[in-house]
Amino acid sequence: MSHPMGSPVGTDQPNAARVYDYVLGGTHNFEADRQAAEFMISLVPSTRKWVRMLRAFLQEAVRLLVEEGFDHFLDLGSGLPTEDHIHAIAPHAKVIYTDIDPVAVAYSRELLAGNPNVRYLQADMKRPETFLNAPEIRELFGDERRVAIGFNAVSPFFTPEEMRHVMQALYDWAAPGSKMFATFETKAAGKMTPRMAQFLAMFEQMGQPFYFYTLEECQELVRPWRPDHRGFRPLVEWLGLPPDYITEEDREGVDLEFYGVILEK
Repeated sequence: MSHPMGSPVGTDQPNAARVYDYVLGGTHNFEADRQAAEFMISLVPSTRKWVRMLRAFLQEAVRLLVEEGFDHFLDLGSGLPTEDHIHAIAPHAKVIYTDIDPVAVAYSRELLAGNPNVRYLQADMKRPETFLNAPEIRELFGDERRVAIGFNAVSPFFTPEEMRHVMQALYDWAAPGSKMFATFETKAAGKMTPRMAQFLAMFEQMGQPFYFYTLEECQELVRPWRPDHRGFRPLVEWLGLPPDYITEEDREGVDLEFYGVILEK
């Protein structure tokens, strides 16, 4: 993969968006990303399975929300908008992607060039007040504030205080009837293994600390948003997978579970 501006910017250091792309089976990554991803998978072998379920949930949630009439999507911490992201699942919708990483944003804009229904903002998802009134959002969305918000595969990068702030800011900005599809990576309180600790240390080294919460903590942190009638459900249930798809080994000795939910205002 070459950088869209013609020079290999940031190719010698792993990048979270490109690591995620590699784990998903994508091709928009460099050797440093592949090496980091394979090391992470060696520490937590179920990583690839969980990550692919996260992307599958995004696709399922977008399809459900399109069926409910949503055609404006605001996505936080989007990473690389490859052919399996929101704009591909809902090609007629208007989509705003966001990410803080300038390399990911630059490459993403190249991927999306020529698509009039999509914009990609360089923005800090932890500070929504800095981008919710951006000209690009007003240009694409106009006055529409009944939107679907994507909060997929990003919750571990928020402290509790940051999560509360973001949830409140998005709730205040969005119109009644808006919804948010979100995922939460959980583990049992107090459980840790040496390999999981090393896995978390890798995120620290990439400058993106990773936090696990319990299900009860997640349910509290999403307020004032409320789960819709489907509630918090394991991704296995959302995706209609066999109950034994996630094995005891996949829980990595810390009772890993990934939940999806569609929240509403």
